[in-house]
Amino acid sequence: MKKYITLLLSVFLTSCQVTETMNLNQDGTGNIEISKLREEQSYMQLVGEEYSKEDVFKDTTYVFKDLITKHSETFSRLPAFEKAIFEKFNTVKVHVKKSSFEKEFRTTITQNFTKIEEVADLHKTEEYADDIENNYALVAEEHYYSVNYTFNGSVFNRIVKITDGIELKKQQGKIESYKSQVSKFKITQDYVLKYYFPKKIKSVSNSKANISEDRKSLELQFSLTDCLQNPEITSLEVLLE
Repeated sequence: MKKYITLLLSVFLTSCQVTETMNLNQDGTGNIEISKLREEQSYMQLVGEEYSKEDVFKDTTYVFKDLITKHSETFSRLPAFEKAIFEKFNTVKVHVKKSSFEKEFRTTITQNFTKIEEVADLHKTEEYADDIENNYALVAEEHYYSVNYTFNGSVFNRIVKITDGIELKKQQGKIESYKSQVSKFKITQDYVLKYYFPKKIKSVSNSKANISEDRKSLELQFSLTDCLQNPEITSLEVLLE
């Protein structure tokens, strides 16, 4: 059985910089991008001499709806609620580059939207793509939190909810254990939110947000491990003028 949590911990252990960037227009249209970049200096510390032995190259791009079309027979047998979940990812585009020669390991996930409610829970994209390709059962129950957004022209919300409290507690313990194992290393594990708005920002619910000089964008940085242990800390409300 495929284990989503194993993937989460692999992100943690390989040391990663995750950046979520959103551009919002006044009419509610916009685009969002999730970039996951392996931080090479940190990764080198963790794997030691194995770092120089890597021999990997992959550079591929796909659109989620093309996977559904390719595996249409499998998709047609899914229950309606699973189809609805997958279909929200239809317009999501994924670019994966893994190059041990260039020392660049990056996954970029993007989606354009006409209204913000169309935005999928993009952090689940690769796992759901794997489900479609390999005919796995939907693993939504293995994800312990969800991310959604709202925007009415003057108020923006990033809403993070815990969907499985039992699983959350399990993973909090595991991640704490991994943190102690790598505590001797100086590794970078950042989670950054970058949001661009059509009007000036009046207030932000998180006082640590760095607002731009023109007050039309913000940047907010977290520790990736803190986000995995307590996802709700990344919830955000932004009031525009």
